[in-house]
Amino acid sequence: MTRITYIEFNGTEHTVDVAEGLSVMEGAVRYTIPGIEGDCGGACACATCHVYVESGWFDRLPPMDELEGDMLDFAFDVQPNSRLACQIKVDSSLDGLVVRAPARQY
Repeated sequence: MTRITYIEFNGTEHTVDVAEGLSVMEGAVRYTIPGIEGDCGGACACATCHVYVESGWFDRLPPMDELEGDMLDFAFDVQPNSRLACQIKVDSSLDGLVVRAPARQY
């Protein structure tokens, strides 16, 4: 298991163990983390799992592919550290990863 901390847009933290091989989005959905929806089920066909990767972690992730970059165009308030959680596969190198859910515009 890999320990990941999800931070809601209001600052509430959830630190959970996510099984290796799942995506960061699947971990969020499994633990019902508010702000990370994953409406497309991880197909990289929406941006409802948009997260901000905390400092020190972004460069440790595999690079973003073109499809993920295109999908981020549909996300609200994209920042340089934005990623889609469905595209981040969990493995032991991500133990301690921290991601933050952006505020949603409703």
